[in-house]
Amino acid sequence: MKHSDYSVASVSAIVGGSVHGCDSSMVIRHLLTDSRQLSSPADTLFFAIVTARNDGHKYIDELYGKGVRAFVVSKQPAADMPDASFVLVDDTLHALQQLAAAHRQRFRYPVIGITGSNGKTIVKEWLSQILAPDHSVVRSPKSYNSQIGVPLSVWQMDDQYDMAIFEAGISEPDEMERLQSIIRPTVGIFTNIGQAHGENFIKDDQKIGEKLKLFTKVDYLVYCLDHSDIQNIIRRSGLLSRIRAFTWSKNADVADIFIKSVRRYGKTTRIVGVYREKEISVSIPFTDKASVENAIHCWAAALLLGMDNDVVAERLKQLTPIAMRMELKAGVNNCTIINDSYSSDINSLAIAIDFMNQQQHPKKTIILSDILQSGQDESELYSTIADLVAKKSVDTFIGIGEALTRQADHFKGKTYFYKDCRSFMSQFPLSSLSNQTVLLKGARVFEFEQISRELQEKAHETVLEVNLNNLIANMNYYRSKLNPETKLMVMVKAFGYGSGNFEVSNILQFHHADYLTVAFADEGVELRKAGISLPIMVMSPEENSLDTIIRYNLEPEVYSFRELSLLEENLKHASLDHPVKIHIKIDSGMHRLGFVENEIPELIRRIKANPMLCPQSIFSHLAAADSASQDGFTLGQIEMFDRVSTLIQNAFPHKILRHILNTAGITRFTRYQFDMVRLGIGLYGVASAPEDRDSLKTVLSLKSSITQIKEIEAGQTVGYNRRGVITRKTRIGTVPIGYADGLSRSLGNGNGILWVDNQPAPIVGDVCMDMCMIDLTNVRAEEGSTVVVFDEIHKVDDIARACGTIPYEILTRISRRVKRIYFHE
Repeated sequence: MKHSDYSVASVSAIVGGSVHGCDSSMVIRHLLTDSRQLSSPADTLFFAIVTARNDGHKYIDELYGKGVRAFVVSKQPAADMPDASFVLVDDTLHALQQLAAAHRQRFRYPVIGITGSNGKTIVKEWLSQILAPDHSVVRSPKSYNSQIGVPLSVWQMDDQYDMAIFEAGISEPDEMERLQSIIRPTVGIFTNIGQAHGENFIKDDQKIGEKLKLFTKVDYLVYCLDHSDIQNIIRRSGLLSRIRAFTWSKNADVADIFIKSVRRYGKTTRIVGVYREKEISVSIPFTDKASVENAIHCWAAALLLGMDNDVVAERLKQLTPIAMRMELKAGVNNCTIINDSYSSDINSLAIAIDFMNQQQHPKKTIILSDILQSGQDESELYSTIADLVAKKSVDTFIGIGEALTRQADHFKGKTYFYKDCRSFMSQFPLSSLSNQTVLLKGARVFEFEQISRELQEKAHETVLEVNLNNLIANMNYYRSKLNPETKLMVMVKAFGYGSGNFEVSNILQFHHADYLTVAFADEGVELRKAGISLPIMVMSPEENSLDTIIRYNLEPEVYSFRELSLLEENLKHASLDHPVKIHIKIDSGMHRLGFVENEIPELIRRIKANPMLCPQSIFSHLAAADSASQDGFTLGQIEMFDRVSTLIQNAFPHKILRHILNTAGITRFTRYQFDMVRLGIGLYGVASAPEDRDSLKTVLSLKSSITQIKEIEAGQTVGYNRRGVITRKTRIGTVPIGYADGLSRSLGNGNGILWVDNQPAPIVGDVCMDMCMIDLTNVRAEEGSTVVVFDEIHKVDDIARACGTIPYEILTRISRRVKRIYFHE
């Protein structure tokens, strides 16, 4: 069964829509829900999905201009598109799901469905590794497990495969029934239950019950009896009267696989179990508890599917780590390096190329290894990849592997091919890669980490990890509080609150923020030079930077008559054919910067008298929006701002944006959104209003490592000034992070705690410029072990409290010499 069997007309019949426009016989091969991921316009069907945060109908004009001619819509576009076909439905998301469900029913091979709170993606990938030598497996790309991700995953099913593995995740009740009808699994795996996405469920029992709806029609369900909450709900549900269980347990010998022992040997874990009254064992190259549980789920599923244990054991031994996210790092020669070792298949390649095309450099290079065990005809596979590379406008393609070398003729343009990584490293001039984005996409056996090491900008072992997915999740969390017409201005001043100027601004632009704000002109210039085209407001336009602001199309804040005069003087010497947009700052009670109320008439007169000035917005700053005890004062600020901004607006014929709400204000004073709000610290995962604390995701994690460990006898001292006095035999670890990196000296001498293997390690002695020392006496650690300063578990708020300051200061003082690594899942 091929996707070419679908036409616009047949899709309309499946989803119960009506066709409008022309050429309903057009063949559909690709489904698109995100306009930014377009690759094959001629045979793509775009679903204009409407969510609480966005409306896909806004992108139809853009896609039509790029060649897309087939759309599923819930309202007809106003623009005239004479050669396009529209399938009109009531609900475009439901239509996408109906189409995927109909497609799924065309196939009779086994389908494994996986759900649970954690481990879904790992189990899916590892099970695919185990099955791939014997089967052609289609699976969810990355963690495509949502109401949109699942149908897009199932759409990949084709006759070339003989097995499928799909994961399903839910965030609220009544979602799983839809996913069940799309996946229709024949075998189910329930990994576990935890806190993920629990906010919309009354309790765990409800969440378990909802997840179990995926398995109502499976032949077998694999799960662990030791998760008593899952077992109890399964028993009470009566599910076992309709399906068969295949269980494992460390405690109950009635399970299909009884785990007798789990023993760790260095970096390996040996698992011994009893299956069909026979002792069997496997070893895995991991020791953490989560990996052991995930591996046993895979072991059980493989045995259920009839695999011989000796074969399973050999493949479990060769399991490889699953990098759940792409890494974005600074590279040598002003390159940006994307390292994506998540999985090697054509679907994840397309996702990685889309991420690459978001980056600043116009030049793009892909270094790709052979795609192993795809199940496809080799020539057909690499022809498809060559088409994808061509459509995505990749400048240079480098193929590594014997299969790619054999299929080199499919690739056009600037291409290079090598039989293995060693040949590439010895023959290709890496110095020729400069001022471009380089995507590394290689199967583990090709050892692309050698290439990554050579291309990375060298930096010391302290890194700030920036989770871009969580950053956007936080942005969308605040967006969900806004009226549809309210614009979003995002603060990226102070090097993006320490997280990086361009990288954060780039993804904010990609996700349609309306405005960016920097503190000083040079920050805005840096963004303009990196290709950021969003409007940028400059909050502190210094006298000597006004000409730069004008030259780079930045928009200055105007807060005093002196500053207004300086700007007007600069405009006299500027050759502009359009007015400069300005943002008028009102002092409503913060008493830092801004015009006071009695200055407004003169301000209006001055601006109206100068045709080269165009008021773009009027704004003010709340002094205490996060403090309930100051709400009376805050409401007074808002009232004064409303009065003054209305006076200014009435003096001009064009619409002027008004904004006063900061991060805390967005949550606590939602009714006063005016035309725009300003999002700051909340974007980076730090709650400024108590109501947001449990809803924000961690964006920034500061980590280092132990460079040396030594035993220090009682009576000796550690560090400068001999302040670290040792009172007992102590195991001391040295960590390469100091006050020059942003670690405050006030954390020394036991005031601050770092974390090793989730265990507290107090700082001993004074913090040095480039390093500090920690007490490892009661900590399991070795040289090279990771040290956490703060992350999703150990919050930056804790470090701030220990320093007697606020998270803003901790984040913004992290030195630029600390390497930033950006993760995108």
